[in-house]
Amino acid sequence: MGFYIVFAMFIMQIYTTGATVPAVIVFGDSSVDAGNNNHIQTVLKSNFRPYGRDFFGGKATGRFSNGRVPSDFISESFGLRPYVPAYLDPAYNISDFATGVCFASAGTGYDNSTSDVLSVLPLWKEVEYYKEYQKKLRDHLGDQKANNIISEAVYLTSMGTNDFLENYYTLPNRRSQYNINQYQDYLVSIAESFIKELYGLGARKVSLGGLPPMGCLPLERTTSFMNGNGGTCNNEYNKVAMQFNGKLSGLVERLNNELVGSKIVFSNPYPIFEQIVQKPSSFGFASAAVACCATGLFEMGYMCDQYNPFTCSNANTYVFWDSFHPTEKTNRIISDHLFKTVLSTLL
Repeated sequence: MGFYIVFAMFIMQIYTTGATVPAVIVFGDSSVDAGNNNHIQTVLKSNFRPYGRDFFGGKATGRFSNGRVPSDFISESFGLRPYVPAYLDPAYNISDFATGVCFASAGTGYDNSTSDVLSVLPLWKEVEYYKEYQKKLRDHLGDQKANNIISEAVYLTSMGTNDFLENYYTLPNRRSQYNINQYQDYLVSIAESFIKELYGLGARKVSLGGLPPMGCLPLERTTSFMNGNGGTCNNEYNKVAMQFNGKLSGLVERLNNELVGSKIVFSNPYPIFEQIVQKPSSFGFASAAVACCATGLFEMGYMCDQYNPFTCSNANTYVFWDSFHPTEKTNRIISDHLFKTVLSTLL
């Protein structure tokens, strides 16, 4: 009996202190950006109210939500800080980043041309900042401790929606080069190179994030309504998201066989997100078709500001915060689900 008590205490310690995960390191787009866009020349920012009104201290950090984003909840689930700071935020330094750091940039994607649309950080630049971070970490902690953090950290990646919605379906260039299936394959090849580069830099525990049902974002529902389709989800976009997720899942399987000593998982938000959107009341939501901020039909960023009289008073009753991004409550539900079903296997 004594052995089982000790073993149970050991397991509890892992879950409460994150003993086997020293850090969470984040790459991606606005789904996980903790405020890096505040510090670059772009119109795509959210460092103003009412963004962040439900964050710690009611601070608008540059997260595209009323509060925390998924990577914050996942960090907390691993027993680390309840938020992951942005690498470009001068309020933090390398001692803060040793247990978690976010390189994500709202508006970016796998495709470099996607980041050009709104002048945000391309994925290659996020990786360059990560290399810089590694050097600072080694200078701060010494090679041995730094290398341990690098190899034992969990790497979260979340991007791809902008490649389709802001680039492929909006601008003519990629559509003239690729059909939709070919473009998916092009993005998957970039994702593969990206993960292999992280592996070459020492990463071993990686979560590759999938796409949500992007045809059900309020902005896409509004577009559908304007096109005479009654404000329903764009099923073509949802089908593309599912196809792309299937290809990412296949990539993860291949890479696990190829990259010795790696543990790569596919974190697919689509099924749980679809359940929330289809039956919002089952999760305590009143609305999934429109967002909390402003009219909830098309606004995000600067169009969603503190002077807009239409913004809802209680974001917890809405699935979406603005026309493109979930509320903190939705982020928590999805993050908790992914942690329990997928990410906890990285412990």
